[in-house]
Amino acid sequence: MAQHPATLSQLFIEAVEEHDLPDALQTKVGGVYQPISHRTLADRVRHVAFGLKALGVPAGNRVAILSENRPEWAIADYACLMSGMADVPIYPTLPAEQIAYILRDSGAVAIFVSTKAQAEKIAQVKRELPALQHIIVFDDDAATGGAIRLAALEAKGAALMTSDAATQLRAAALAIKPDQIATIIYTSGTTGEPKGAMLTHGNIASNVSAVIDLLEMTPADSSLSFLPLSHIFERMVDYLMFAAGVSIAYVETMDTIAQNMQEVRPTIVVSVPRIYEKIHDRITDTAMRAGGAKRAIFLWARAVGERWTDVVIAGREPGMLLALEHRIADKLVFVKVRAAVGGRLRFFVSGGAPLSPEINRFFFAAGLKILEGYGLTETSPVIAVNTPKRLTIGTVGAPIPGVEVKIAADGEILTRGPHVMKGYFNHPEATAEVIDADGWFYTGDIGTLQDGLLRITDRKKDIIVTAGGKNIAPQPIENAVKANKFVVQAVMIGDRRKFPLILVVPNFDQLVRWAEHKSISFKDHRDLLANALVKAKMQREVFGELEKFAPFEKPKKVVLLEQDFTIDSGELTPTLKVKRRTVDRKFRALIDAAYTAEESRGGA
Repeated sequence: MAQHPATLSQLFIEAVEEHDLPDALQTKVGGVYQPISHRTLADRVRHVAFGLKALGVPAGNRVAILSENRPEWAIADYACLMSGMADVPIYPTLPAEQIAYILRDSGAVAIFVSTKAQAEKIAQVKRELPALQHIIVFDDDAATGGAIRLAALEAKGAALMTSDAATQLRAAALAIKPDQIATIIYTSGTTGEPKGAMLTHGNIASNVSAVIDLLEMTPADSSLSFLPLSHIFERMVDYLMFAAGVSIAYVETMDTIAQNMQEVRPTIVVSVPRIYEKIHDRITDTAMRAGGAKRAIFLWARAVGERWTDVVIAGREPGMLLALEHRIADKLVFVKVRAAVGGRLRFFVSGGAPLSPEINRFFFAAGLKILEGYGLTETSPVIAVNTPKRLTIGTVGAPIPGVEVKIAADGEILTRGPHVMKGYFNHPEATAEVIDADGWFYTGDIGTLQDGLLRITDRKKDIIVTAGGKNIAPQPIENAVKANKFVVQAVMIGDRRKFPLILVVPNFDQLVRWAEHKSISFKDHRDLLANALVKAKMQREVFGELEKFAPFEKPKKVVLLEQDFTIDSGELTPTLKVKRRTVDRKFRALIDAAYTAEESRGGA
């Protein structure tokens, strides 16, 4: 496209009219990925748009979407955008009471629902939602209690879609203004109740336009979509892919990502760091368990990759010996790493949380670039990103075109530009707290801007200030500890305490194998963690990762937890971020006991 679209409705129309490719979307049907063409997608979007009109849902209203990633999600979304409605995405992992809060706060008059299980959540709270008039279900068996099947809605819309009507819909969609609200996305709520960020057509379209020029994508590319479309990161990426003509394939479930990678063989994958951590851990664990020569070769190749990466990232040419060693390491080890992600990958994109530089370096050595970026729901979302042509590990890249960034006196990252949200829905006071009179948005993140590259050091609210007045940024420490193969999760605690401690969820696969090797008997995870030898082992593993940190930054004690954090148990947001306050509150008795025990021993 010579000129980038100013609205998402314009983006959809131009993408369909320009590309008209046979596999705009792909989804698993009968165990096989089946393509959906741009033309079919466009027809279904128009049918749903007319169907909503037939139900009497006027432009300007809010329509919710409660669904896993699937073609119907995109169809419902584009139908709302084309009709001038603001859609309200809801994470399918949320319980009924949290869904009710979002529907009530947004005043949604209709909702698209994927499955019977999701429809049952709505049935539980329907009486609390007088504004909710229409429930449209994707799966036929979810159509109970007056709900409308999507197929029936499409049929209703198809009956109204004459050529004149289609022309009028197109004209109305193109007439939508950039400042019109496209979506209200409720923040994950790591603290307090979630707030609805109002993102306009222009907000998101400006983000797509800026990034599409930085990431060189063509209709020859394919992607695998598995981050929730309810979150702005995956959603903006899907708009980006659609605009570029990239084929988007949806995973079956989060548990089938590895299998779907092999089936789709994507060239571009977007994810949060936790997925890259899992891939890295699985590859490393397989090599370590193989033992003997395979283990030795893997460790040698990893060491070669580290040295090679140091040279290449610094912009130098590897010497003849190092280049030869890397070619051998590639044939013996790294080619298998690339095969594990389908064998065709051009680059990953990472966002949503800090990515460990060590993991990024491992993939880089294996010929897989991870382009780390940074942004928030309120910024549509991208503020900065590394690119294939300029990748600097340890940074989130340069601010994208049209986006301003500056660092406040206290280190907080501020940003201004067309990407900044209109405000929080129904919360003008909260809006005024984060957007000043000059249009600067206060991100709440701490960072530096050097040589045009942005580095994130921590969350402003996460900074730990000990009773002795020491300021500690917990994220670098947590990331260092999580790099250890015996650790799954790590959370620093210590605000207003005499010293910090760290809560650790062990990697029980690794720990159990170690315990069995040491002939340590145990009944369950709790019994295992109570063993003095196991405690000492985990202490050594954790503290072994912290040598580079100052003495006052290091936790004085490791507290082991027997269960991993999950969304359902409340410690993780739907985007897999740890809710630090929830963890602190939930494990308060354990934390207090650990401080009491350490202080009684004279710890300070």
